[in-house]
Amino acid sequence: MTGRPRKGTAVRFAPADGVVPPHASDRVLGLRFNIEARYGGTLEVDLTAVHPRSFAIAFAGALRRQSELGGPLGARSTIKQHFQAYLRFFAYLREHSTAKTPADLRADDIDGYEHFLEAGGMTPIHRHTVLAKAILALRSIDADQPGLLHEGVRRRVSYTSTHSVGRSRPRDAYSPFVARQLRDAARGDIARIFRRIGKPLESDDGDANLCRVTDEANARIVASGRLSSGDRAFHRLYFMRLRRNLPVSDLAEDLHARFHLRAMDIPPLLTFLSLETGLELECCKALTIDCLQNPGPGTIEIAYVKRRARGAEHKHIRVRDGGIGTPGGLIRKLIEATAFTRQFVPSENLWLYYYTGRKQLRAGLEHQQELVARWIKGHNLVDDDGEPLRLVLSRLRKTHKALWYLKTEGHMTRFALGHTPEIAARHYADIPSLRPLHEATVAEAFSEVAAAAGPIVLTPAEEDSWRQCDAPPEGRKDRDSVLRGEQDVWLAACSGFDRSPFGEPGAPCPQPFWGCLECRNAVITARKLPAIIAFQQFIEEQRASLSAADWAMKFGRAHDRIAGQVLPAFPESVIAEARREADRHALYLPPEARQ
Repeated sequence: MTGRPRKGTAVRFAPADGVVPPHASDRVLGLRFNIEARYGGTLEVDLTAVHPRSFAIAFAGALRRQSELGGPLGARSTIKQHFQAYLRFFAYLREHSTAKTPADLRADDIDGYEHFLEAGGMTPIHRHTVLAKAILALRSIDADQPGLLHEGVRRRVSYTSTHSVGRSRPRDAYSPFVARQLRDAARGDIARIFRRIGKPLESDDGDANLCRVTDEANARIVASGRLSSGDRAFHRLYFMRLRRNLPVSDLAEDLHARFHLRAMDIPPLLTFLSLETGLELECCKALTIDCLQNPGPGTIEIAYVKRRARGAEHKHIRVRDGGIGTPGGLIRKLIEATAFTRQFVPSENLWLYYYTGRKQLRAGLEHQQELVARWIKGHNLVDDDGEPLRLVLSRLRKTHKALWYLKTEGHMTRFALGHTPEIAARHYADIPSLRPLHEATVAEAFSEVAAAAGPIVLTPAEEDSWRQCDAPPEGRKDRDSVLRGEQDVWLAACSGFDRSPFGEPGAPCPQPFWGCLECRNAVITARKLPAIIAFQQFIEEQRASLSAADWAMKFGRAHDRIAGQVLPAFPESVIAEARREADRHALYLPPEARQ
């Protein structure tokens, strides 16, 4: 060989290469079989007791075909859900249909099944998913045996339902208060976990015999990775500690916890990793020991698999990298801590741990919700109402997203990492826990608009700054005349009596005198406070003579403007002096105020 690359040749295709081979029929007709799922292990399927039998045979073949490599069903849990949906469909056919074979099935049977599910109280989304599983199986049957199904059924299975599925209720996030509790509890436990691993159990009282037996038990774990409760070394240590009144109730777990992660170590690790990275729970559970890639300054990429992303399952996310308080550092420490366990459990899965069961050492996460409940109870974590917290791990991703949304202040370009802005807004921003923030933002925006459309309120300090300003908002002449009171009306100074936003240019302002409180031409200074306070007292007295609706229509906005914007802008001392002056001098009101 010369070491040089060979010159490539052009790819050539023959006409026969474009011919699609005929579909191979399913030759296996068994009703009891195992499906080796791509994820999650093996599922045993038993349809031997199912009737109608022809449907059982046809649907069994459809389930096998859909679970093959390249088929739509990859996870064991998903395959099991389809299997359960088939059983529900068969039960309906036995009770409400005369069809005994797939050839006897009619479109009315499928529509009737949909109405049956609806009558059973299923929500539209749940009904859609259950119905879709039966329809997918019928499509597979039609592809495997063309011409078997009735033409009406073939048309019916081309769509799932004529009814709208509606919008799903988004999974909510936990509040920052709950997230802080979870993060603090997880951090404390993680620090204790890694301080524990690597330090074998030792004798507490320095007894030489006890030390020797303890060392023997530790040596057995080092040699074989585990020590069963039936081992003689375990028996000797157990009874020796029992005679010395030393704790023995968790002896097996205490021995193994110095070499392996424990099952109870999983909740804090999983919670912290999900909160810090925002990875989906199923992606965290499927992480492998080679997931850390492409390190950078203070960051590193986590490679993970998202099975739901058809065609784009393999993904990367860049996270912080440092000590065990960062996602990168935590995963690196986990790989290091499980290296000993990996000698006895040949698995690439990140999660290897000891549990008190038959095999003792396990790879992968199962039944973590029970462990999570025990972990939450052990830390006495509470929700926003002070009740014991019920932690749902799948909500941690939404919590991470909600915290990031608050940090970015809703800036969609920064917030929508890994999503289109539309998906980020619909799935992660429009959630119940963020709704009060959105409503407060809208209310604040309306308040700002209302304030901008209202009068200019000048406190004494702001009035002085206006007088000294070289470039006032209005012309110098207008400014001076407004501040000297030359353009005063009843409740304010008017900077544009013939330029009212409520009338024609050049025409006098058509509003009643309290319309100044809603006009951008009005300038309110401390000089007008006595009149405003006297007018406020007058309109409050009018409540007695007017109905609530009439009073709100005539004086409601003016009263709100005075109480909510004008008076709060001035110091209490200025308000008190204005009240005293209003009490000393009666305010003249135009007749329109009393009409």
